[in-house]
Formats: sequence, structure tokens, C-alpha cells
Amino acid sequence: MRRAAQDAAGRWFVSLLCDDPSVQPLPATGQAIGVDVGLNHLLTLSTGEKIANPRHERRDRAALAKAQRNLARKARGDGANRRKARLKVARIHARIADRRRDGLHKLTTRLVRENQTLVIEDLTVRNMVKNRKLARAISDAAWSEFRSMLEYKAQWYGRGVIAVDRWFPSSRLCSACNTLQDTMPLNIRTWTCDCGTTHDRDVNAAHNLLAAGLAVTVCGAGVRPQRSTPDRRSATKQQPSRREP
Repeated sequence: MRRAAQDAAGRWFVSLLCDDPSVQPLPATGQAIGVDVGLNHLLTLSTGEKIANPRHERRDRAALAKAQRNLARKARGDGANRRKARLKVARIHARIADRRRDGLHKLTTRLVRENQTLVIEDLTVRNMVKNRKLARAISDAAWSEFRSMLEYKAQWYGRGVIAVDRWFPSSRLCSACNTLQDTMPLNIRTWTCDCGTTHDRDVNAAHNLLAAGLAVTVCGAGVRPQRSTPDRRSATKQQPSRREP
């Protein structure tokens, strides 16, 4: 099956549907990893590694704003000058999207090759972008695209992706003693639990996601938000629900 199309930036693409015999399951590995997405860092892994957020849109924000202002000054209609201005805006958007997609492809391929099981959080990005202060940054991070790539590549290469329930309190739960904190504002990046353990917020969340995901592979149950007992310790842990890739 073959299909050709032209995008808004004037580029032609040909799509081919075929079987690729080189796509085969990779050798099994016992490595499992928890992945916490964010804005300060695009990803924080349960290994402690933090992957910087490249902020692709910010790099071209000034050029994009200039091109959009130029387009807004053009007379309405289908004149040549307006078409040129519209094409320039589209090409900047395409450049941003291409850089973002290339970065995500490299990152997701690496994670899938190195790990047998990958645990992520089941975020509702479409609701999160309703936050007007964070909408641009969330859209630029492309969490949904990251998850989509991770899932289909895991399916290709014989890996497993587990999505933990979005209400699971991964940031507020101490990964050392399971004490559940009452609140955890976004501006708090490090905190110390009553047990004396000092946590990096994102690394702690990745540890908790990994623990919840591994429990899924054992029990096959679903994770719901934990209820805290009067002594602020969480009730018996229930495992997160799995979303099939």
C-alpha cells in the first residue's frame, strides 16, 4: 500500500505499508525501569538518571512569533504574499516538530533496547493542557507522543509497558517506608520523610512507579490511590491497572 501527501510546509511524503523482517523481538533482559515524565527534566528514571528537556519550541519561539506577526499583517484572502507568509510559519512549526520527533525516537528506542519492562504513569495530557500556565510547556514535551512510541516499539521488540493509574501518589509516597505525605506542592523538589530519608521528588516518583509496575507483573491487579491511615502511613498497597500497548 502506498500513499503520497503534502504537508502544510509544502513537503511531499510517501507512506509505504510493508512487512519489515528486520523487526524482531530483542533478546530478553531482566532489566525493569520506572519512568517519571516532567517539565524541568523530560524524563527521570528509577536508576537516578535525568534526561534534560530540550524545549524545542522555545528555541524557535522568537522566529515563530516574528513569522506569525508578519502573517497577521498580510491582507486576508489567497494572495501570493499571504501564501508565502503562511508557508514560512508552517516551516518553522515543521522544524520544531521534526526535532521533537527525532529526539523522542532516539530516546524511546534506547529505553526499549535496554529494558525488558518499562513502567510509566497513565497521564491524561488532554486535561493537563487546560492549565493555561503550563499548556505550552506540556505540549512541547509531547508526553503522549513519547508514550505512543514507547508502546509500539515495545510491541515490536518483545518488551512490556505498564501504565500505572494516574491517581497513584507516586510523588507523595516514600519509596523507603511507604509513608504517604498529605500534600506535595509542585515547587517542592526535594523532601525528607519522617523515616529520615531525603528524596529527590522525581527520582522517588520513578522508584514508586517501578515498584507498582513490578507488582502488576506478579499479581496482575490494578493500582488505585492509597488511603492514608491516622499515623500517615499508607494502607495496604494495591497494584496499578495495566493498559495494554
